[in-house]
Amino acid sequence: MDRPLPGSAHEALESFLGQWSGTTHWEATAWGPARTAVAEVVFARAAAGLAVTMSYRHTDADGVKTEGVGVFTMDPDHPDTLWYHVNSMGLPPEAPARASWNDGTLTIERRSDRGTARHTLRVDDGELTHAAGLRLGSASEFSPFMTTVCRRVPDPAPVGA
Repeated sequence: MDRPLPGSAHEALESFLGQWSGTTHWEATAWGPARTAVAEVVFARAAAGLAVTMSYRHTDADGVKTEGVGVFTMDPDHPDTLWYHVNSMGLPPEAPARASWNDGTLTIERRSDRGTARHTLRVDDGELTHAAGLRLGSASEFSPFMTTVCRRVPDPAPVGA
C-alpha cells in the first residue's frame, strides 16, 4: 500500500501530526498536590497511515519522567476513531476507548469501575490543548485534573540550507 486509505486515521488527525512542546499542569487531587511539568508530545503516522501514534513525556522539576503512547485508528464499521493507550505507570493494558469529533475537538472517554476519565484534544491557531477530567463514583460532573498546552516544534532546517 503506497498511501493511506480514504477515511484513515492519518486524514482524520492531520492537524495533530508533528512534534509539540509546552507544559502540563495537574490540579491538586487526593493523589497529590498541584504541579507543572515540561511536556513533549509527538503525533506520527503508523501502519501506512491507518493509525496515528501519540507519544508523550512529562518531565517534572525534580527530573522524574512519565511517558505514554496512544494509538488512534479508524473503525471501518463505525465513523468513530478508536484510541488505545499504554503508559509508563505499569498498569496492564485496557481495552480501546472510542473517540468522537465535535466542532474540531477529539473527545475520548475511558470508563473503569472507579469512574470515567474524559480527554479532549484540539488544535487551534497552532496550539495543541489536551485537557482531562475525572468523574468518580456517583459524581454527575467531570472535575478537571490535567491540562497540557503545547506549540508545534518547527522542523529542523535542511542541511546546507
